[in-house]
Amino acid sequence: MDEIGSDHWDNLVSARAARTPFVRSKYLQALHDTGCAAPATGWQPLVFALYQEETLKAACLAYLKTHSYGEYVFDWSWADAYERHGLRYYPKLTATVPFTPVTGPRLLGGDEAARVALLKGVESFSRQQRLSSAHFLYLDAQDREAAEAAGWLMRKTVQFHWTNRAPEPYGDFTDFLAGMHRDKRKKIQQERRRVQDAGVRFTVAQGRDIDTQAWDYFYLCYTTTYREHRSTPYLSRAFFAQMAEALPDNWVLFTAHRGTERVATSLICVDDARQVAFGRYWGSTAAVSCLHFEACYYQPLAWCIANGLQRFEGGAQGEHKLARGLMPVVSWSAHWLAHPQFAGAISDHLEQEGEWVAEHVRDLQAHQPFKAPPAPSPQAPEDLA
Repeated sequence: MDEIGSDHWDNLVSARAARTPFVRSKYLQALHDTGCAAPATGWQPLVFALYQEETLKAACLAYLKTHSYGEYVFDWSWADAYERHGLRYYPKLTATVPFTPVTGPRLLGGDEAARVALLKGVESFSRQQRLSSAHFLYLDAQDREAAEAAGWLMRKTVQFHWTNRAPEPYGDFTDFLAGMHRDKRKKIQQERRRVQDAGVRFTVAQGRDIDTQAWDYFYLCYTTTYREHRSTPYLSRAFFAQMAEALPDNWVLFTAHRGTERVATSLICVDDARQVAFGRYWGSTAAVSCLHFEACYYQPLAWCIANGLQRFEGGAQGEHKLARGLMPVVSWSAHWLAHPQFAGAISDHLEQEGEWVAEHVRDLQAHQPFKAPPAPSPQAPEDLA
């Protein structure tokens, strides 16, 4: 990244309509500088760059990986199949934003020809290094077209996103609930009442109003969530400190209080330019019924409505999000495998899996909580249609 230069990198990012804060140089560099995505954690960053004479025309960031953690497009069964046949699956190459299941540009370039050339370069590198495979995760529409043109295998997964009403946005959270079926609306009202009856109230801070003490408590909650699931946090306190300094305006922190005691936090990332928010992390230090739903969905959605945002992305997985007003959308990844027989077998698998995903989305939509689905936001990216 240093060799490319942050200005050159961010210029490529700015040219893409589906850009997110997570592909900006400051975010990626913080992951590397703080050791969260680094060789020691199984993430060796590699930058592929395409130049015309001295001009940078395209670039992509990928990672040489010795595991599949932190990706959210699961290929553990592929790795197991390789091992059972006496073949090595790791290391592999993965182009994604570490620990961040958010659709966005991966092949930063001005036209499809440049993006396809990058993919061919990745293939060539992977063959030279005798890697089993290369994977591009959470692709926007332009990158998906390039991957299809390059002959890569395409995979569908499902996420859940809230979309503001169009053409007339919701006036407030009550207005949002009014559009739901009665049973769904009552369930949300009951869940919120349980939190209120427990004496919990929320405060909201954005940008530099999130002070060091608030970040410290958030990190305690964040690590507590991982510890409860007997797992290890991907991100360090140093990473969030760097985010607070480098990209302060992109963060909104919701803090739950019970009396004078703080009991939970949730953190979202905001892209004001595109009017999109991304649910990121949450945690609690006290057990309160329905607090997770309030902190992770109802408080952020109410904030998005009040601030005129068009979309809230709830992250990977979680069919329980449907009942809270987040609708299913398809996300895409692209895969190249060196072994011809395994490539053929996985191609067949992905075709069957894709049919199941399409049917699953239709079933979820048939059980959507709204009386009539909200009209798509005019600012929703094409790749989320």
